[in-house]
Amino acid sequence: MSLIKLTIKGISYSQTQSGAYALVLSEMDGARTLPIIIGAFEAQSIAIALEKEIRPPRPLTHDLFKTFSDRFSIQVKQIIIHKLVDGVFFSSLICEKDGVEQIIDTRTSDAIAIAVRFEAPIYTYENILDKAGVNLKKDEDFGLIEGLDSDEDEDEFELEENSTKRESSFSAASLKELHHQLDKAVEDENYELAAKIRDEISKRS
Repeated sequence: MSLIKLTIKGISYSQTQSGAYALVLSEMDGARTLPIIIGAFEAQSIAIALEKEIRPPRPLTHDLFKTFSDRFSIQVKQIIIHKLVDGVFFSSLICEKDGVEQIIDTRTSDAIAIAVRFEAPIYTYENILDKAGVNLKKDEDFGLIEGLDSDEDEDEFELEENSTKRESSFSAASLKELHHQLDKAVEDENYELAAKIRDEISKRS
């Protein structure tokens, strides 16, 4: 089964789950994206690694992993998102030391935070993109997470409340309605909601 290379499209605030973020990966040679829900710490760690100018005063956990690996001549060659079960992505770190390759199981959010620091490529399989990928319009784009002021916090709360109501209707919606909601969520760049709708569709497939 061939591997598909992914790149980090961006990170956005969750609009239905407090303290969570949507990490959006995009295939290098296509229009499909892979939204993955991650925690605040992992989102911050990925964003800091991508913004080269930002240096935390003390090493983050993933920075420590990089320093440890460098000190003991361990290379992270690539990461592979290899499985999706009930909306949970499973990933592996492909590491190498003294010419010997090792595969290490890891959470996808940690794997990507580490991959950014090692400048290691990110891959997944075609069947995972077929099952969990969503199509992104060419003119849609968004950046990394940034600080919110009080007005934005209020707006986010309203979006969270509205999105939660929509999520509660998933079980009563038909597949046709779910696909329509998925298209609307992608159009609104609400990738976290899109991921939840996608998972509901996958459960019924």
